[in-house]
Amino acid sequence: MSTENEGTEVPADPTAPSVPATPPVPATPPAVPPAAEQAPRPPQAPVEPAAPVPSAQEAPTQVQPPVPPAPPAQAPAPAAAPVPAAEPVTAGAPAGAGGWPPAPPAVPAWGEPVPVPSGAPEAPRRRGGGLVAAVLVAALVAGGIGGGIGYWAAQREDRGPESTTVSSGEAPASFKREAGTVAAVAAKALPSVVTIQAKSGDVQGEGGTGTGFVYDQEGHIVTNNHVVASAAEGGTLSATFSDGRTYDAEVVGRAEGYDVAVIKLKQPPKGLKPLPLGDSDRVAVGDATIAIGAPFGLSNTVTTGIISAKNRPVASGDGGGSNSYMSALQTDASINPGNSGGPLLDAAGAVIGINSAIQSTGGGYGQSQAGSIGLGFAIPVNQAKAVAEQLIKTGKPVYPVIGATVNMNEKGEGARIAEQGAGGTESVTPGGPAAEAGLRPGDVITSFGGHAIDSGPTLISEIWTHKPGDEVKVTYERDGKSASTTVVLGKRAGDS
Repeated sequence: MSTENEGTEVPADPTAPSVPATPPVPATPPAVPPAAEQAPRPPQAPVEPAAPVPSAQEAPTQVQPPVPPAPPAQAPAPAAAPVPAAEPVTAGAPAGAGGWPPAPPAVPAWGEPVPVPSGAPEAPRRRGGGLVAAVLVAALVAGGIGGGIGYWAAQREDRGPESTTVSSGEAPASFKREAGTVAAVAAKALPSVVTIQAKSGDVQGEGGTGTGFVYDQEGHIVTNNHVVASAAEGGTLSATFSDGRTYDAEVVGRAEGYDVAVIKLKQPPKGLKPLPLGDSDRVAVGDATIAIGAPFGLSNTVTTGIISAKNRPVASGDGGGSNSYMSALQTDASINPGNSGGPLLDAAGAVIGINSAIQSTGGGYGQSQAGSIGLGFAIPVNQAKAVAEQLIKTGKPVYPVIGATVNMNEKGEGARIAEQGAGGTESVTPGGPAAEAGLRPGDVITSFGGHAIDSGPTLISEIWTHKPGDEVKVTYERDGKSASTTVVLGKRAGDS
């Protein structure tokens, strides 16, 4: 049985004949002899007309309630099947009414249903009629659904195919990024990050590109010393914001040993938004990081990574003979030449470090043109903040010292105090912090403030994480024996 409206005729229910819209008029029967009139006429079974076949453009099939069957006695015989006239009575039959035998019944034409004698009990109906009616209704319902689907498909074909592609005009004008996502942090930080162009004052006008960030509303910008060193003596500086505005700047102060510098916009705009400073001492390995800078001159570049290590001793040089030392934050965020001086942010958008150096493929630390290999180093912001405040206040850096000269070439056994200082001077300054703590030439410092020391640069990096006047526990070896003492750090102003 078909359940779709595809022109398949639905079979009629024999127990529920359909009622024609207009009852047909029966044809006038021929005259019947009196004897035939007295003979009982068997009721004729109605013939159901064929169900109409819907055309292809009809509306979806509507389900009609079943029509109750009409009484058989009142159902007129269709005109297409008239009742044949009864055969005349034979000459040998009795003429009187009620004679015996009675007149024979009329013989039906071939193909007509067998007549049932009047008064005979009605044959019991088949119990399957209800089931057939239910199946018929289900077929009509399914046919209606199928017809509706077919009508809908035809309408779609008339209109042509419809595209499901979402155009840009249907998309929201802007998406709000959730707080804490890289996009949200970058969008908030970028307006406070600048690209620095430095040029020397000589004929060649050599210089370079670096990065800095807004430190306060007065127009101070914090960056690396090696970014502005070429313009420090008679050169020119400019700072360009992410919106393209460019301002002339000047050097306020530089600290070569820390690789920190502060510049100031000559005519700072109103509404500067300093970046918030975090706490680099509370940073943990695995914390998310976001670096912003201008690698190879590509301003406003954002890269991401994690804190790979803490307290990583790094000694870097700018190629001009000055070296810097830091107990750095190591990150795998992509840092390249041009990122120097830019902020290293945490997931909340606070500055936790100043990007300063990378590990190059040549095996050294510095700011060469080698690309990132996932080993970048940043000055902890707690140290950079102390240096920046000192530079803004006095224009000169202040370094904590122990008053001893250590060997910078040996590595692996600690930091050894040299036998003699530069130019033949004493390696342990008389009356200095080391001398007061009982340290002597030849002593090997193996721990400083609880951190293991494996070389001279590592010792200096740890010393410069403190401030002048701090008391620090020192472990050292002398003649193969280990001993400890406490050093009160002194200070040195300016670069020498």
